[in-house]
Amino acid sequence: MQPPIRLLIVDDHPIVRDGLRGVFDGEFGFQVVGEASDGLEALRCAAELVPDVVLMDLRMPRLGGVEAIKRLRSEVPAARVLVLTTYDTESDVLPAIEAGATGYLLKDAPRDELIRAVYAANEGQAVLSPSVAQRLMTRLQAPAPAPAEGLTDRELDVLKLIAAGTTNREAARALFISEATVKTHLLHVYAKLGVRDRAAAVAEAYKRGLLS
Repeated sequence: MQPPIRLLIVDDHPIVRDGLRGVFDGEFGFQVVGEASDGLEALRCAAELVPDVVLMDLRMPRLGGVEAIKRLRSEVPAARVLVLTTYDTESDVLPAIEAGATGYLLKDAPRDELIRAVYAANEGQAVLSPSVAQRLMTRLQAPAPAPAEGLTDRELDVLKLIAAGTTNREAARALFISEATVKTHLLHVYAKLGVRDRAAAVAEAYKRGLLS
């Protein structure tokens, strides 16, 4: 008999964690070994429990899903990460996949689809919700963007801090410049990368190899 698939549930909303536990506790072949409410707690629990699959939300306090996925892939490489979130924009999907997520599902996925996705993720198979798959296909079929005008060293400094999750005020303190200057640098970054907001700038920077 195959051992049960060991699950770690990571979400900052207790009601979501309770709901997911209810799905898998009542399903043969699964064992929920732990829960975490943010990325840092997820790393600690994963190191202790070594789950087979981590069900991971993206937007969480202290340490978000994308950075947590990167660290999990490094620190607990045996664990597969299946993103389960409400967000399906490119600026959410692409960084998560590039960080090492095995799959990406939306929280409105039917119960049976979620169970099949966990089985597939445990086997190392890529799992994408239909809307996410369509977005990725559209992105792959789109013409390649024009090369970005080179970012200055200071613009890149600001972008790195933003990618690490700092606020404009925190970035200003770290770089010993004014908050207004940070905003100006960000506007230049947006223009050069052809994006409209912080998340899209970070995703595009990763895509173009400006961040690693």
